[in-house]
Amino acid sequence: MTTPDRHDLGQLRLLAGYLAGRAVDVAEAPAGQPCFTDGRTLFVSRDATLGQHRREVLIQGGLLGAGSLDPSVVRPLRARAALARRYLAVEGHRVLAHLAATLPLAADLRPADGPLTSSPGESLDLARSRTRLGDPPAWFGVIRPLQIAPVAAVGGTAPTAQDLHFEVTADMLDDRDPDDEDDDGPAEESSILKLFDNPLFNSQAVGDFLRRLLGSSPGSPGSSSGGAELRAGAARRARSVGPEARPVPTRIQFTDEADPAAAVGIGGTLHPEWDVHKRRYRPQWCRVIDYPFTGRAEVSAGGLERDEVLRRRLARVGLGPKVLRRRPDGDELDIEALVDMAVDLRSGSSPPEHIYTEHRKIARNLGVLILLDASGSATDTDPVGLAVHDHQRRATATLAVTLEELGDRVAVYAFWSHGRRAVHLPAIKTFGQRFGALARARLHTLQPSGYTRLGAAIRGAGEILKDEAGTPNRLLLVLSDGHPYDDGYEGRYAEADARKALEELRDDGVGCLCLSLGTDTDSEALERVFGSASRARGTTLADLSPRMDDLFHAALRELAVARPAPVYASATIASS
Repeated sequence: MTTPDRHDLGQLRLLAGYLAGRAVDVAEAPAGQPCFTDGRTLFVSRDATLGQHRREVLIQGGLLGAGSLDPSVVRPLRARAALARRYLAVEGHRVLAHLAATLPLAADLRPADGPLTSSPGESLDLARSRTRLGDPPAWFGVIRPLQIAPVAAVGGTAPTAQDLHFEVTADMLDDRDPDDEDDDGPAEESSILKLFDNPLFNSQAVGDFLRRLLGSSPGSPGSSSGGAELRAGAARRARSVGPEARPVPTRIQFTDEADPAAAVGIGGTLHPEWDVHKRRYRPQWCRVIDYPFTGRAEVSAGGLERDEVLRRRLARVGLGPKVLRRRPDGDELDIEALVDMAVDLRSGSSPPEHIYTEHRKIARNLGVLILLDASGSATDTDPVGLAVHDHQRRATATLAVTLEELGDRVAVYAFWSHGRRAVHLPAIKTFGQRFGALARARLHTLQPSGYTRLGAAIRGAGEILKDEAGTPNRLLLVLSDGHPYDDGYEGRYAEADARKALEELRDDGVGCLCLSLGTDTDSEALERVFGSASRARGTTLADLSPRMDDLFHAALRELAVARPAPVYASATIASS
């Protein structure tokens, strides 16, 4: 007999990965042992031919891919070798019959009389019964339940190209401006019924009931399916929800990947802006460009200050329940631990009696995006001559490192603007990065410039927070002097837009906390800009640290209050 070389083992890895549906390794088992798998590696028998190795990979990889070796299935097989052998015989033939449709090797090896079961559960039930079953072939190997590591199941169908790259086409949207419509003309369909034409009402029965209730039948010329046939992710515009309906932001793909910051007018995300004078949104009005910060960054620890008071206060925030298993004492019995202890006792071991579960509020479940105002207005100085930007930058570093050390997910973005088409949102630290020396250096070298289109920056940061935080509780922490100003963006207009942007985020389930440090902005002005969002003002962060937990809780507690679902003027989705 010949032993396969490394090239042959590489070919077996490709076959094993295809069968298992995930990356698995292939190695030789110890001498004298049959083939088996631990969920990560397929162990083929030593000193066997390449043909036998292929058969062994076929059966063991097929069992992994079919879910036959999932922990919930093989758990009853532990310490029961006879039952495991009967289960392998039944389930192995079922897997071969399933693979025979696509693999010629499996077609040659499948049983002539077909499979006896149609699922791993049925195979386990049959193995437990008194039905006479033959032994599996030697190349089937063995099942070792105690050695199979729990691996996340890979299920479902593969996404299609259309699912991964959906684009809105012209025929999906009505290109007429709502302002140009003739309000006196007859409506072709009830405006109330059009509110139900969205994917949320995807039940034909619900749609028919609403139409009968509102005076229309499913067969009437103006009726529709209520979104029953609309593919998930499609787009539809509702033109009857009123002028205050919020437009959905539109993502535009960058075409200048080498320098995204220079791609003004080319890429970014188009966000609406609230016009308080006309009581309506300006759709796709502001272009927000988020990109990695590319400024000169010399590694330095400047600006990083430890605040133990802040750390103790924030340690109380964002704690969620966590179940601790296999505890010596607790609230409930851990059934899995009980079963394992019984198996160990039957095997002759003396395991510790850790058979309880304990529920404790220790899991961090908070995602925070710190939005730092880096506009030119932050160059103003406090009474002792220190710039507002310096206060805010030091506070950003202290907050970021404290939250990260506590286990929260943290991102740090700055913002400034040059008109409505160039609202910059450079990433100092994303959610997937650590706040290490390089991120601190980026923050330390950040210099204020431009203007303060605060509403657009809040909307852009809010979308990043909602998409990337990955936590049940999300908080946008804005560090700004509260002076929104830009070209055509000032006074009551700018204040109302910033206040509206914060309201939108809270409607979407995102907490908002606004801090003003080292500024002389009065409380009334801050209230006009930040509205009812949680806010505080202080000379330094240390002034606010003793009550920072109350500020965080106030911002998150507001989300528990029932709010009406936000109404959108359009459901436009663009590829990013």
